[in-house]
Amino acid sequence: MTDFPSHDVQSAPEGSKPLLEASQKAFGRLPGLHKVMAESPQVLEGYQVLHKLFTETAFDADEMTVVWQTINVEHECHYCVPAHTGIAKMMKVSDEISQALRNETPLPTAKLEALRVFTLRMLRGRGNVTEAQMQEFFEAGYGHRAVLDVILGLAQKTMSNYINHVAETPLDDVVKPLAWTRGENPVAA
Repeated sequence: MTDFPSHDVQSAPEGSKPLLEASQKAFGRLPGLHKVMAESPQVLEGYQVLHKLFTETAFDADEMTVVWQTINVEHECHYCVPAHTGIAKMMKVSDEISQALRNETPLPTAKLEALRVFTLRMLRGRGNVTEAQMQEFFEAGYGHRAVLDVILGLAQKTMSNYINHVAETPLDDVVKPLAWTRGENPVAA
């Protein structure tokens, strides 16, 4: 692949500078993904806005992590799986949940597993789910808002996963110990 630029605040296009400054403030460092996205101020801003909006959904920290990591794992994103493992730790999500998501093994509760399965169905079906699949999701305790919030999470993670694929974004030093490759346990949806 061609080398994608990786910007800091000084080298970034003018429109990306305040966005990178916000990332620096939020994370105490510049995540590699944001450095790559900075080549397009609109992409970086769009991603940051989607991230903010997704964190304001009705999902709790465990549920946000399930949606994010389900998508990251399905897309085999070498960058986002370790990054969101670290984020999950910061959000006080249990290691049991993080490991189940990374290893594609059953989650500790039926409700979280239903969220993972529904997210996979939405992703693999490109938004086409059956009435029975929707009903199964509702019976697990979710409603119409959760369906829409899963789609918001899909939009956010598709951006980051695809960008990391084409840019081959190097892992940030802080998450290198959490590096990941897909195992042999794909989840059925």
